[in-house]
Amino acid sequence: MDQLVLMFALLFATILAEPAARRIGVASPVLMTVIGCALALVPAVPRIHIPPDLILPLVLPPLLYAAARRTSWHQFAENWGPIALRAVGLVIATTAAVAAVFHAWYPALPVAAAVVLGAIVAPPDPVAATALASRLGLPRRLVVVLGGEGLFNDATAIVVYTVAVQAVVTGQFSTLRALGELVVSAVVAVAVGLALGVFGTRLTNRLAEASWQVALSLLLPFAAYGFAEAWHGSGVLAVLVCALYLTDAVTEFTDRDYRLVGDSFWEIIEMLLSGFAFGLIGLELGVVLEATGGGRPKLLGVASAVVATVVVLRLLWLLSTWAVGRTWIRDHDADEPYTWREVVVTWWAGMRGVATVALALAIPLLTEAGADFPGRTEILFTAFAVVLFTLLLQGPTLPLVVRWTGVHADTAAERELERRLWDRVVRAQMSRLKEIAETEHLPDELYERMRDQFRQRYTRADPEAADADARAQMLRDAKMAKRLRAIRAEVMEAGLREVQSARREPGMPADLVDRVTRRLDLGPTK
Repeated sequence: MDQLVLMFALLFATILAEPAARRIGVASPVLMTVIGCALALVPAVPRIHIPPDLILPLVLPPLLYAAARRTSWHQFAENWGPIALRAVGLVIATTAAVAAVFHAWYPALPVAAAVVLGAIVAPPDPVAATALASRLGLPRRLVVVLGGEGLFNDATAIVVYTVAVQAVVTGQFSTLRALGELVVSAVVAVAVGLALGVFGTRLTNRLAEASWQVALSLLLPFAAYGFAEAWHGSGVLAVLVCALYLTDAVTEFTDRDYRLVGDSFWEIIEMLLSGFAFGLIGLELGVVLEATGGGRPKLLGVASAVVATVVVLRLLWLLSTWAVGRTWIRDHDADEPYTWREVVVTWWAGMRGVATVALALAIPLLTEAGADFPGRTEILFTAFAVVLFTLLLQGPTLPLVVRWTGVHADTAAERELERRLWDRVVRAQMSRLKEIAETEHLPDELYERMRDQFRQRYTRADPEAADADARAQMLRDAKMAKRLRAIRAEVMEAGLREVQSARREPGMPADLVDRVTRRLDLGPTK
């Protein structure tokens, strides 16, 4: 089995892992990690050698962009306080604590090397956490904060990691210089993200085909990451700023095809990339085991200490910030009080993933003086121990923690909010239809028929909000519509069989047949 076959096997496993994970009740990233670990222990399976400096720019931009599309700048701004406390404060605190533990275990290593490890294991992964959180019925506010933390903590960790690696490689470190680099990195990233967001929005509005618009949305995160890194900015932060800007701007696009095609496209991209990335995490276990050789028993002690530090510090941080801020949160969010039970769920959802592995593998082999990077093997082993512990222990047991704490979303309140939104939609539609009918002098019969059609559509979309007569009429219409769809499908199938038969005829151009087939697939509304 060569590397290319193995990569396709991982992608194929990703597709199968989705229904399997849903059936057994775990997140697909966790299942893919297990599959990768199992493959890594098979001697016949080759090691995948992907240059570490390519993992971050190839995997992170689309994954971050796909995750950011599920939120909005408004949601982020509403929850900026808890997100910043975790994405910045907790990451820096974790980095410092892990560095202290690691340096105490290996006092001969430079402090900067210990900081490298701290920055690597500090950021929880947004994909793994939100994949579980969204399926467990957690309160929406909790999911938003978990997602926001996972999105923005990578930016903090990567900046700290870069500064620490440079200090180890060059043997020089300046606090003022590090702070200056941090400021420059953030300013450049925000500028690049906003510029590409504005550019992408305007260009998307000018492109006529949905496929062109979606292709542009695929390139923008890579462009944001690449330009920001080339100008000494944070590529991760640039991608997030660009994605948040585009996510809010896309609501203004009136192109229905773009929204439908884009949503489907990014669901597929996120599924394949995240599955491959977490499968790769498991496969890299073989690389780590080879690098550590016979010294693994000695490394278990420091790995256990670092895992305990990461897990315990997260709990202490969340409990302390909750204790300090719970009065403020109650005052501003009385309908959903933030409780200690939510703190426990948030604590146990802090799983590490793609960024941690990519940063660990990206550690240079040598310093500028030509010496081996100090402690590289120990850092690599410890980082993977943290990832595997959080993914393979916390991931599968998070549903148990959720059930034990009884944390769940207020479905009744969310249902009522959805119903009110549908009411607003119908009122806006009826108001606009009445304006058009009066302006263009539509016949009463046509106006009433169109009004009934829109109301029936509302009833189908939200049956619980309709009255008994409307629901009964909807059931009758649904039965008739089902029969009409069956007839329409049979008629359409006859036409498709005929056009496919024509494809096999001599002299019939294949592209012409495909064009007719596409028109048939689009249906009479196109």
